[in-house]
Amino acid sequence: MGNPLRVLHSVVNMNRGGAETLIMNLYRNIDRSKVQFDFLTCKEGVFDAEIVAMGGKIHRIPYVTDVGHLGYIRKLDKFFRLNPNYKIVHSHMDKMSGLVLRAAKKANIPVRIAHSHNTKSEGGFASQLYKWYAGKQITPNATHLFACSEAASKWLFSKRTNESLLLKNGIESDKFLFSLQSREKIREELNIAKKSFVVGHIGRFNHQKNHLFLLEIFAGLLKKMPNAVLILVGGGALQTKIEAKIKELEIEKNVKLLGIREDIHLVLQAMDVFVFPSLHEGLPVTLIEAQGASLTCIISDSITKEVDMEIGLVQYCSLSDKERWIEKILEEAQKNYPRKNAESALYQKGYDIRKTAEITQKTYISLGR
Repeated sequence: MGNPLRVLHSVVNMNRGGAETLIMNLYRNIDRSKVQFDFLTCKEGVFDAEIVAMGGKIHRIPYVTDVGHLGYIRKLDKFFRLNPNYKIVHSHMDKMSGLVLRAAKKANIPVRIAHSHNTKSEGGFASQLYKWYAGKQITPNATHLFACSEAASKWLFSKRTNESLLLKNGIESDKFLFSLQSREKIREELNIAKKSFVVGHIGRFNHQKNHLFLLEIFAGLLKKMPNAVLILVGGGALQTKIEAKIKELEIEKNVKLLGIREDIHLVLQAMDVFVFPSLHEGLPVTLIEAQGASLTCIISDSITKEVDMEIGLVQYCSLSDKERWIEKILEEAQKNYPRKNAESALYQKGYDIRKTAEITQKTYISLGR
């Protein structure tokens, strides 16, 4: 038995974002005697210790925002010059993957994968322009293209979309199955009254996730439903802005900011409805997890239809109609039905991580030959 094939994943950091959660789910479920993951990162992340414990190496170089364009290019070139033994580089940095894969090509790394996890770039004009430039490097430098959804593939790979491999954002479905016992326990822990109706959201505190819109919907809902509670899981750049908005709307008593948590599968059990008004998404893992926990998801109509597992749990709503969001949540509160088991749907739709891990492992091994 030779050494495992080492695959280098390129990310900014290994924190709890959608792409990073998927990578960790894959990592935990592949056969690590055959395939090992290493990481090229720019900042520390919450998964670092677990990666090292599973035998992965973490390499770190400064990000472009710290050292500028030329500094970043030099660091990438130097890294690949010093680590020429990787056969596969798998980059998860959307348009920024172009720069990583260009450096990998210079170093003659044979397999260079660009993976699209989104449908739009974040940031202001200068940042968008720079990402556009970086994104131009993907086509000439990537040997293989992966995407989490058709929409994400079209956005990043335009003319080469038909070449991309759709890799489903699988989850450990058995962890998310609804359990009344877990629900009661976590609600007690979070100090949520039995009669409370819990609206939930999980996502980074950034512009894309549209928290300020969510808070306005919730403030409107409270007028009609005083026993509603909003749970926000996540952290990020807009934290202070979000806290200020909560104060301004005078809804502090009914909003719980839980920060970044490791027990998402349990927190979902505490919720009664999942509300997700994102401006754009690739294919959000959290929506797969929420359906896995049998939660009705009210989501913005800018999110790909591919996220709907067709078990009657996803409802789309326009961001131009706040009242309709409130109505939909109220309608949900009127329904008093048992939460159904979604495990077989997850498996059939290919969102069970064991299936995704098996496909990924086979793909890596055949590319690594």
